[in-house]
Amino acid sequence: MKSMMKICSLALAFNLALLGVAAQKPQSQKSAKAKKTVSKMNKETSLAAKIRRFAPTQITADASKLSKADRLALDKIIAAAKLMDAIFLRQVWSGNVAMKKKLEADTSPIGKERLHYFNINAGPWSRLDQNEPFIDGAPKEKPPQAGYYPDDMTKAEFEAWVKTLPAAEQAKATGYFYTIRRGVDKQLKLVPYNEEYKTFLEPAAQLLKEAAVLTSNATLKNFLTKRAEAFLSNDYYASDVAWMDLDAPIDVTIGPYETYEDELFGYKAAYEAFVTLRDEAESAKLVKFSGYLQELENHLPMEAKYRNPKLGAASPIRVVDVVFTAGDGNRGVQTAAFNLPNDERVVKEKGSKRVMLKNMQEAKFKQVLVPISKLLSDPAQQNEISFEAFFTHILAHELMHGLGPHNINVNGQASTVRLSLKELYSTIEEAKADITGLWALQYLIDKGVMDKQMERAMYITYLASSFRSVRFGLTEAHGKGQAIQFNYLTDEGAIKIDAAKGTFSIDFDKVKDAVRKLTSEILTLQAEGSYAKAKAMLDKYGVIRPAMQKALDKLGSVPVDIEPNFTLVGKAGSRN
Repeated sequence: MKSMMKICSLALAFNLALLGVAAQKPQSQKSAKAKKTVSKMNKETSLAAKIRRFAPTQITADASKLSKADRLALDKIIAAAKLMDAIFLRQVWSGNVAMKKKLEADTSPIGKERLHYFNINAGPWSRLDQNEPFIDGAPKEKPPQAGYYPDDMTKAEFEAWVKTLPAAEQAKATGYFYTIRRGVDKQLKLVPYNEEYKTFLEPAAQLLKEAAVLTSNATLKNFLTKRAEAFLSNDYYASDVAWMDLDAPIDVTIGPYETYEDELFGYKAAYEAFVTLRDEAESAKLVKFSGYLQELENHLPMEAKYRNPKLGAASPIRVVDVVFTAGDGNRGVQTAAFNLPNDERVVKEKGSKRVMLKNMQEAKFKQVLVPISKLLSDPAQQNEISFEAFFTHILAHELMHGLGPHNINVNGQASTVRLSLKELYSTIEEAKADITGLWALQYLIDKGVMDKQMERAMYITYLASSFRSVRFGLTEAHGKGQAIQFNYLTDEGAIKIDAAKGTFSIDFDKVKDAVRKLTSEILTLQAEGSYAKAKAMLDKYGVIRPAMQKALDKLGSVPVDIEPNFTLVGKAGSRN
């Protein structure tokens, strides 16, 4: 009996143990599931927080003064501009198209967020976060080859291949408008843009031709016709010249221009579009600046032998309101102004055009710069922040892109700054335009061309805006270029830091000399085509130091930039 009871007791204990295991297993599964859910929630929260850094903003323009024919032409131009998005998507990364299709198929809330942020960045890497991937399946590092070169191609392979080419082919290989692909023999080969992106360029060309027929403005008709031809021929020279002569209510920039996406060499141009309407009154106010460009060039703080004794004749300045942007013109941080074309031949012959996107700048000033100034500017200087100073320095920035070294001589060989500095060029050029812009405005103030009252506001607003630009990230040319300036001016004592209060101010006894000194260093290394000096400057100053990082940490609630909704275009104005 005792023996039987023992057996029963053992059986009962065994069964209870089994029940315990059975009871624990679902609990363990629940725990794992809960952890997975928490992880998913954290990812969703993180992604939502990243999206919130771009403040949704309505961007509109007044098209009421356009003729009926021009309004119809505008619709055609916008339709052509939308095709630049498809091309740029392919230029950012070879896997972008497939990844976007996959994201579009996921209609869950987190799926929609992923697609939303993918559209903001034109790819699966967060441009504000050192190109950190935010979608599973994306390469851990954003490929420096972008979509211009084979994914497996190295710099060494390209450079060795280029040396085997005839001079004309070398120019194409290092030029703006040719992708590099592998042939059936796995060797590198050139493919012109008009072949690579034929599916999109042919309909875009047709739309531009149709718009040209509609408009009665001769210069717009000429540009649209020539740019349509360029899309088909891959020769952009004539249409760039026509763009310089463009003088119309509709001011359109469309085609391959900037080389930021090519992080391997900075050679290849990305497609973009800015469809805008001219602000005649504001444009007229800025005409006077064009008359001083040669004088500014003649007084640049570098050796006289590096100055250009004769700038291109045309240097128009356009103030416009944006209607629609696309491609490289609408990814990540929004463009506030630009200076084009980049073709050194056109710049030498015609100069360059500065285009100020006023409604974009107003949105950035209100949504981003003013809140930053309230948190980081010294209270004694804070009330001197002004939109006029912000707008004017952006203008000076664009003006100075056209001045200084472009075509240079390195070791007895003709070259350009872009080719000599390679992947470092964009960052150095943005730093140059910023700091030389300050130098130029100070020159014009000292000369009496600009009101003396602008002086203090100019430097104080520039300082507040420096935090805005650094937040773009050190993988972005403007952000890293601004870090160089901030650290250099701080080391020179021109920027003072109140560590206890976490505020920053300008030392007006030191800022002018510091600006001139940095201007001279950057212009000189560009004139020399010195890759080594550019690299040394980036290594020393193109970093986020503790004081800057502490300041950036205070700006968590302030948007980094805007996410535009182009209301004149309607639903088509959304990146989603």
